[in-house]
Amino acid sequence: MSADAGTEAAERRRISTELWRLVLPVLWFGMVAAISFIEAPLKFQAPGITIPLGLGIGRLVFAVLNLVEAAILLVYTLLCFWPAATRIAGARLWSWMALLLVFVFKLTVVRPPLNARTDLVLQGADPGQSPWHYVYIVCDLATLVLLVVVAVSAARAVLPAKSRR
Repeated sequence: MSADAGTEAAERRRISTELWRLVLPVLWFGMVAAISFIEAPLKFQAPGITIPLGLGIGRLVFAVLNLVEAAILLVYTLLCFWPAATRIAGARLWSWMALLLVFVFKLTVVRPPLNARTDLVLQGADPGQSPWHYVYIVCDLATLVLLVVVAVSAARAVLPAKSRR
């Protein structure tokens, strides 16, 4: 293989990796935006939906959303560090780390009290207002902002060098 062919192959690999780094955050963004900010509030306006029924549906939907988010984050993480020739660094590394931290915080700190509160409601109790829903919303908003940042940086990396100036 000539040096030019090797360089072309490496460039194709880089662009392919960057395209996946673009597609995954955009997909994730769409899912979080649609579920957290459209489906979740609207389900309680549907005829016949009670608070316990809406919370039961929400728990199922958000559990699956979080599983899919985890899978996307795992694949995105692999693409950030492999192949070694296209490993991220600098601001892109910080954006990935912030995305990871927000996701882990949401799952380990925010979801448990929300699940406990849902359990109480499903058992017929009235636990009153909870700040945890607002914390979850802030986490999802932070996730959306970070996903835009990582998608834009991937899109910029796909552009030819002279277009990136």
